[in-house]
Amino acid sequence: MPRMPKQNDPNAEPEVETGPDELEEEIIESSPQKAADTVTFKRSHFYAVLTVLAFSVGVLLGYVVWGYPSDASPAQVAAAPAAPAAAQAQATEPPQFQRYDIPTKGFPTLGPADAPITIVEFSDYQCPFCRRWHQEVYEQLLAAYPGKIRMVYRNLPLTSIHPDAMAASQAALCAGEQDAYWPFHNKLFSSDSLSTQTFMQYAQELSLNVDQFQSCITTEKYKDAVTADSDFAVNLGVRSTPTFFINGLAVVGAQPLEVFKQVIDKELAGEIPQ
Repeated sequence: MPRMPKQNDPNAEPEVETGPDELEEEIIESSPQKAADTVTFKRSHFYAVLTVLAFSVGVLLGYVVWGYPSDASPAQVAAAPAAPAAAQAQATEPPQFQRYDIPTKGFPTLGPADAPITIVEFSDYQCPFCRRWHQEVYEQLLAAYPGKIRMVYRNLPLTSIHPDAMAASQAALCAGEQDAYWPFHNKLFSSDSLSTQTFMQYAQELSLNVDQFQSCITTEKYKDAVTADSDFAVNLGVRSTPTFFINGLAVVGAQPLEVFKQVIDKELAGEIPQ
């Protein structure tokens, strides 16, 4: 199985957290020349630049096309200097898409088994970007494609910066023993506190067998399963949360609904090579 090259994303939770304000400052500092400066383009150069930018924004937005430098973010890739004008005039080679084989059997799944779109999410219940995606995109995405999406959740708790994420992942799997994984999952992403007390409260609200649930989390019954999940993601090359695989195509970060729709629409139309 090919490894995913390491790639940073402003909408993903990295191994070391970076706030939105810091990212904005970095972009401003690396912006083009001040407005007082002027640059003169030949008309052919101008159209060539427009073509490259239109392609980058309209097609590559939302796809993680591996082969970029490992330290380049999507914004940096779109704004990178283009080839010389003579090279720009030549036909642009089609982008190369890498599909990854991500096992789904035995993992929490929501949606029809025969859905044409399978989205595997590697996520962390304590990750603020994961929570934002769940609150702002998740339900809208499912509503936009009724019956066409199968969601699969896999755990990647970033324990070095999120001390409660491992326990939350295990608690969700414990709830899954009583057919309450997804309701519990939703509650975790709506919570400001991830503690044993919170988990027990949710178990009561969902009318679970509290004694069975408490025994499950106390004995850390699913610790090895969560660790194996995390190890798989790391070995694959996933380095931030959330990271998604849409029919094996990787999308990194808490991307907006339109990004997912672009990928899914093209996939449903058969426009992306298998």
